[in-house]
Amino acid sequence: MLIRKIEKFLLRTGMPVTRFGRMAAHDPRLVMDMRNGREPRPEMISRVEHFMNNYKPETSASNAHAG
Repeated sequence: MLIRKIEKFLLRTGMPVTRFGRMAAHDPRLVMDMRNGREPRPEMISRVEHFMNNYKPETSASNAHAG
């Protein structure tokens, strides 16, 4: 089930649910809605799984040049 995969991803990365939704699907309510029973369409499932499979956390080295 996709929501279980998302919950594991969130625990592993420490990413806030709204940030995940924005980054994975351009929908900050995605995770909250899924927790309340929303069933995503196959295209959305593919997009979210692709995001999780290819996510690379930001490193502090890349943030050092930000300012």
